[in-house]
Amino acid sequence: MRIGPHELPNRLFVAPMAGVTDRPFRQLCRRLGAGYAVSEMVTSRKDLWNSLKTSRRADHTGEAAPIAVQIAGTDAAMMAEATAYNIDRGAQIIDINMGCPAKKVCNKWAGSALMRDEPLALAIVEAVVAAAAPHGVPVTLKMRTGWCDSERNAVALARAAESAGVAMLTVHGRTREQGYKGAAEYDTIAAVKAAVRVPVVANGDIHSPQKAREVLAYTGADALMVGRAAQGRPWIFREIAHFLSTGEELPPPPTSEVRGWLLAHLHEHYGLYGDFIGVRTARKHIGWAVRALPGGEAFRAVMNTLDSIDAQVAAVSTFFDELAEHHVLLPQAAAANDELLALEA
Repeated sequence: MRIGPHELPNRLFVAPMAGVTDRPFRQLCRRLGAGYAVSEMVTSRKDLWNSLKTSRRADHTGEAAPIAVQIAGTDAAMMAEATAYNIDRGAQIIDINMGCPAKKVCNKWAGSALMRDEPLALAIVEAVVAAAAPHGVPVTLKMRTGWCDSERNAVALARAAESAGVAMLTVHGRTREQGYKGAAEYDTIAAVKAAVRVPVVANGDIHSPQKAREVLAYTGADALMVGRAAQGRPWIFREIAHFLSTGEELPPPPTSEVRGWLLAHLHEHYGLYGDFIGVRTARKHIGWAVRALPGGEAFRAVMNTLDSIDAQVAAVSTFFDELAEHHVLLPQAAAANDELLALEA
């Protein structure tokens, strides 16, 4: 699997998720089997580049290559400038966001809203490719199947983007109108794959190794992108890799390993955000990690009241030590998938 000059170790990708896929989370997923990870969305607005939020999102300290940065905006010239800015800061791949369904993004006609204006979408792709080309940096595009059921234009936009020089396409199997509701459909992804020659990545509802195999077979996609299913279960990437290569389900990791991974992740998280913000933003990661475990909800309620690093780390350590003492096992991948689907219903 290649993106331009970059050869990837496998075809399992971490989806860019605002407020989730910061550097510590990307590094954790890559340590646990992901072959590629894209940054959180970075704005093309120059007046926000020096903000603390954007500077954290553009922090790639110690991150393994290739470093991929997703940019978002509605103006071709601004997107080109953002491309050059992020390349200067170390980006080796630029990803264009035409997939985010969030209202605060789409209300400004960015993200998946761009799919409703194909001339503007194509102008942005052309500008970004032109800005990246002199640096030898490939450009990728993440999009949805369309704006709504009656406007599924992913195939047309994919063909135009390929002609403009995009090196890879990722398609989430929902329209912007769906958000994250309902089931992802894969017919459109298969149609995009059949229509272009560049690699195509399938995204949406890939919650288990079995589902990963089904989506690959159905769409013919070159790679898979996993988002929400990696929240609290970042080892899903090695589970998928093992299942695809052997046909066997990998046993869940022991709680002692999960404890070690989570604590290491927390310390990296605190290092990026500092004490005050770090403790508060870490709560969601801890909540995801314990949601399917016995006593997880009660623990999360208590943990959300803690306001210091030491107290948070001590609570997490004690919770997992007690699970290990009572020989509590993590659920199998299929059971964890059922838990996630129940939470999303």
